[in-house]
Amino acid sequence: MWAGLLVASLSCYTLKLAGLSLPQRWLQDARVQRTVPMIPIALLAALVGTQTFSAGQHLALDVRAAALVVAIIAVVLRAPFLLVVAVASATAALLRLL
Repeated sequence: MWAGLLVASLSCYTLKLAGLSLPQRWLQDARVQRTVPMIPIALLAALVGTQTFSAGQHLALDVRAAALVVAIIAVVLRAPFLLVVAVASATAALLRLL
């Protein structure tokens, strides 16, 4: 277990060092400037999709999918982030209660 932890830590450090070692002119490229801010959004969307649709139980999948739909509706209506989380959580809780 410790060997795996050390390898993962070394890999993360090496990846971060590689990012810091990039030439400045590469980072000033217009494509990079447009793309980099979208990376966290894509990663978060992938995480939400994976966690929502990879359930072992069908009921849990339905509850999470319904909460995700409610959250998307709240985002489209431009609700504040905390309200989006609260509404989605309440939806999941109420559906699990039923």
